[in-house]
Amino acid sequence: MNFGSDNQAGASEPVLTALTDAYRGTASAYGTDHYVQAATAKLKEGFETDLQAFFVVSGTASNTLALSTMVEPWDGIICHHQAHVYLDESSAPALLTGGAGMLPVPSKGLRIDAQGLTTMLERIPNDPPHNLRPRALSITQANECGQVYSVAEVAGLSNIAKDAQLRVHMDGARFANAVAALGCSPAELTWKAGVDVLSLGATKNGAVAAEAIVFFDQTLATDFEYRLKRSGHLTSKARMYGAQFSAWLENDHWLDLARSANARATELRSGISRSGGIRLAFDTQSNETFAIINKTLYRDLLAEGVSLFDWYADALPPQVPIKDSEQLVRLVTSWATSSDEVIDLLNTCERLSGSTPKANET
Repeated sequence: MNFGSDNQAGASEPVLTALTDAYRGTASAYGTDHYVQAATAKLKEGFETDLQAFFVVSGTASNTLALSTMVEPWDGIICHHQAHVYLDESSAPALLTGGAGMLPVPSKGLRIDAQGLTTMLERIPNDPPHNLRPRALSITQANECGQVYSVAEVAGLSNIAKDAQLRVHMDGARFANAVAALGCSPAELTWKAGVDVLSLGATKNGAVAAEAIVFFDQTLATDFEYRLKRSGHLTSKARMYGAQFSAWLENDHWLDLARSANARATELRSGISRSGGIRLAFDTQSNETFAIINKTLYRDLLAEGVSLFDWYADALPPQVPIKDSEQLVRLVTSWATSSDEVIDLLNTCERLSGSTPKANET
């Protein structure tokens, strides 16, 4: 039972077939091949606008290279206090931006809200050249706490950022899950809502190693090929990206995969809410679920071969109680997760904890 990460799932059959077929012959190098051109055309069609797209192998590269176009080394990047670019990219943001600093919003909320962003911008010291100058806002969609920002929320945050002369970046490692959850169009959730650059992840959602940096504000893409080359991310056989993205985007395959992952997460949360051995920590809307369980049960689940991860305790909002004997955990469903796996996990939790479903639930 694998609920550790959607990074651990394999590739969907259409994506894997496209990748294999692309390497049976020859193609131009360094992103000049027809596979990359076709994938870029599909992105333009899917996002309903002209754009520039560049492809890299990892989310870290996608996020940090995108941010490097928005800030100077003495600038700051505002983000959520649990943001991947803040907690889990090591020092890559500083390295790739030449030294820019991360500025987490000082709130224990599960997402950045308009009031929190406004208050932070008002309180950041403004005594140049002594302080970091905020110049970018990075929104994660869906975010590290499983939250999905609505179109209105993205637009509201973007408007505040633009009024303060900040560029807007979206970390879209799970962007497909957000679009699937909201039922909106990719355009509505990005450039129409004020997003300048999207880091679009396919790896977590059915691809092998494929991320796109999508520039809606094409002025930021000036000389971007040099950034790729200088950072070691100008791939010679780049058809690996184009082939995967073309198959991934074809006939909304990417959204079908995300809908499946989200549906299994909904089943999991519904089961947890009826279980006596585990409880939901807070509500989520994507393919991530956060639960509070006894530490003994957590160790027993690991011993049974269940893949799941303990999570940062400070991700919990202050109003959510947790005992010293309990552990916050994250469970992630992927496009490959089956309903049977969800049922097996819930049954295993009940067996190991000696609990039974709540009497008032069916």
